[in-house]
Amino acid sequence: MLRGLIKGDNAFVPTAALRVAVGGGVDVAALLVTEQGRVRGDADIVFHGAPAHASGTVRLSYGADGDREGTAWLDTDLTGVEEGITRVLVVASTEQGALRDARGLSVEVLGPDGGTVVAYEVTDAGPETAMVVAELYRRSGGWKFRAVGQGYVDGLTGLAVDHGVDADEQPGDTPDRTPTPAAPTQAPPTGQDRHQPPTEAPTEAPAPAPGTRPTRDQLLDMTPDQIRALAQAQRQAGAGSPAEAPSTASPPADPAAWTCGPAFEPRTATGRDNDVITVKDLPHGPVMVELAVRGDGYTGLWPLDDSNTKGRYLVSSTEKDFRGRVIASVPEHGRLRLRLEAGGTWQVRVLPLAEARRLSQDRLEGWGPEVLLHTGGTADVTFQYKGTSNFIVHLYRLAGHTDPTTLPKPGGAAVNEIGARKETLPLPEGPLLVFLSAADAPWTARLKDLRPHSAGPDADGPAKLPEPRRALAWLRRARS
Repeated sequence: MLRGLIKGDNAFVPTAALRVAVGGGVDVAALLVTEQGRVRGDADIVFHGAPAHASGTVRLSYGADGDREGTAWLDTDLTGVEEGITRVLVVASTEQGALRDARGLSVEVLGPDGGTVVAYEVTDAGPETAMVVAELYRRSGGWKFRAVGQGYVDGLTGLAVDHGVDADEQPGDTPDRTPTPAAPTQAPPTGQDRHQPPTEAPTEAPAPAPGTRPTRDQLLDMTPDQIRALAQAQRQAGAGSPAEAPSTASPPADPAAWTCGPAFEPRTATGRDNDVITVKDLPHGPVMVELAVRGDGYTGLWPLDDSNTKGRYLVSSTEKDFRGRVIASVPEHGRLRLRLEAGGTWQVRVLPLAEARRLSQDRLEGWGPEVLLHTGGTADVTFQYKGTSNFIVHLYRLAGHTDPTTLPKPGGAAVNEIGARKETLPLPEGPLLVFLSAADAPWTARLKDLRPHSAGPDADGPAKLPEPRRALAWLRRARS
């Protein structure tokens, strides 16, 4: 380490895309807080179950990098952090034991060239189970790093409350429109408090049977596949109910239960220069491949078939420090093989499509190819592209598509232009994948004229399943 700090020290860091390495084999999260030291909402929590901030400026990954076994990585692009965010807190926590039991608990900030900018080794951890280890904060028009080391014996809950996270599960968290009423639950044994949690809880609750109302805990413990299966069963049950009048129209799409792509734990690979990358034991179907290269020259990425023949390129760019997300397909045998040509260090992450960034009426910023998800009703999306090369957009309509191992055919490109431009594109009702397959420059996207989804609260279609609150999933160590 080139420069080691002690608790309370601070130092300027470059306003650039930095990598923050957290050692010690602990769970890591990032809180993006305002000047008041509070998050604006659950979306400002970056953790294992939600590893990317909506702005794209903070991303979390786990995995070994050379001899860095047990290291978590926070990729933080300080140039793009929203103006309302003044600090990015680096949080470490444990599920078992205390932080004093974590060997090698430390934070190291790496610059764009991969060299160490600043580092802090935690040497005084005690019985606490959660800690703000360090923070990146704005100062004098730039950014500084502070070695914090503030622990919380009451764990993530105490830390969360201190920074404005609502740790309570309110009854209003679950929408009124839910699947059919629940079957009565079994009464607790005599003398047992109804509000007392069971002494032993299963690590993964089974999905509720069709016709029953899932509890909040069940929803938090269900996998994406279970949620999709439950939603599909509810739709089928509703379509076949004799109490409902027959209809010739197709049931409206349920954006909370879109059924494209497998669910799995993200995978990470790192290296340098040209290579062949093999990621094993993946589910069959379409996935996102996130590529970041630090270096000059040409960057190319191709899928390899079983005969090691290159398919159609996924990435072809001459931009410096390329980064972006593209779509690839995992074969039935579960091995995704990629041929990479790059001049410099690189990181490849394989992610489920469910982690695509969501389009909304808020401005979304990005650089490079990207996969976006639209789950609302009909809308217009306005793109502003600042590059000089190709800008190409494809649409994949997921409504009614029930095969998770394939993508529907996109047809022709919805946008195929060259050079800087502002483009407004009408979108059909979601769920819809919006794939920016070529965009070697900064861009922004924003929805306008957004209409309610036909499966919204005033519709007669299937009810939307409530999405678990990000804060509750984080506090419960949800690993979706």
